[in-house]
Amino acid sequence: MKKRAIVIVLDSVGIGALPDASEFGDAGAHTLGHIYEKRKRLMLPNMYSMGLSLIEGSRLPKFNGYSLNGSYGRAMEIAKAKDTTCGHWEMAGLAMERPFRTFPNGFPKELMDEFEKRIGRKTLGNCVASGTAIIQKLGDEHVRTGYPIVYTSADSVFQIAAHEDVIPLDELYKICETAREMLNGEYFVGRVIARPFVGADGNYTRTENRRDYAVPPIRDTILDGLCDKGCTTIAVGKIEDIFAHRGISLADHTKNNHDGIEAAVRYIDNGAGDFVFVNLVDFDMLYGHRNDIEGYAKALEYFDSQLPRILGAMKEGDLLIITADHGCDPGFPGTDHTREYIPILTNGKTFKNGVALGTRRSFADIGATVYEYITGLKWSEGESFLSVIS
Repeated sequence: MKKRAIVIVLDSVGIGALPDASEFGDAGAHTLGHIYEKRKRLMLPNMYSMGLSLIEGSRLPKFNGYSLNGSYGRAMEIAKAKDTTCGHWEMAGLAMERPFRTFPNGFPKELMDEFEKRIGRKTLGNCVASGTAIIQKLGDEHVRTGYPIVYTSADSVFQIAAHEDVIPLDELYKICETAREMLNGEYFVGRVIARPFVGADGNYTRTENRRDYAVPPIRDTILDGLCDKGCTTIAVGKIEDIFAHRGISLADHTKNNHDGIEAAVRYIDNGAGDFVFVNLVDFDMLYGHRNDIEGYAKALEYFDSQLPRILGAMKEGDLLIITADHGCDPGFPGTDHTREYIPILTNGKTFKNGVALGTRRSFADIGATVYEYITGLKWSEGESFLSVIS
């Protein structure tokens, strides 16, 4: 029997504020809880049957009509961060001791002067902003001048927005590569993000041609470890960008939840790979950052409606883990990520159902479990829960 692991990251689907959330201004955040409380309903029968509402502190109604079809728990983050890169790296077995730098007052003048010199253009913005709001505010000036819009958030990101008809995608991507070269060492920014948009006259919308440029992992992750063992790793969605294309055998860069789910079902059904690592970005990108509770809820319900297809495609030796990488509470003040626990749901034909995994001390427990299942070996970080569910 082939042993294969599938990890599906519901990007930003946090399940309650971590004990240190107040240090990040996030005390009281609860992505899933606030969506349910403000919307008054959240129809997720398949995830409820895996134990979602039974996770400690879920604030979801405890449904009695479901026979448990999986095991459940939550995990804390060791890294003092709440960004995509740190979250994914930690769940892949690399917990950051030193977090990436953030720039709540914009980027230093000397950095921006050098950046503008290298790209041969002035810039606009250089502030903390919502990506959807700043293109409405500065889009007309950008179209008139050709100057790219630079902005950041509470996370460690250097985001560059440009109209696709003003700065073609290839040029925008080159500009981002220049920024990536500069944002190491002293500036140590986690991700540079290309944010292309279209539209006219103050009515602009972002496109799906986003591209992320991450720092390469500072130590090996389980992706590296699995490749070293001759295993095939498949990255779906923005996973390849988050890991700077390292430790990945095959990448399928889907751009939305629908395509990501379709790709996941396809790879699972055809038995591909030893590890399938999926990121579904819409929860965060389209709904969390826009405080769109209704859109977020519908996206969750859509994923849940597709979960039977995922489970139905799984083979005898498959282990499925559904989780998240941080929170982005659409019912919380602001538009930034929120520092939260992440849910853990597991399923597999040869695994136990109804096991309470409790509160794991690190996201790295997920990576340790995956690595031990596939290779039979221990990973250097995290505590595997494989023996508990086997």
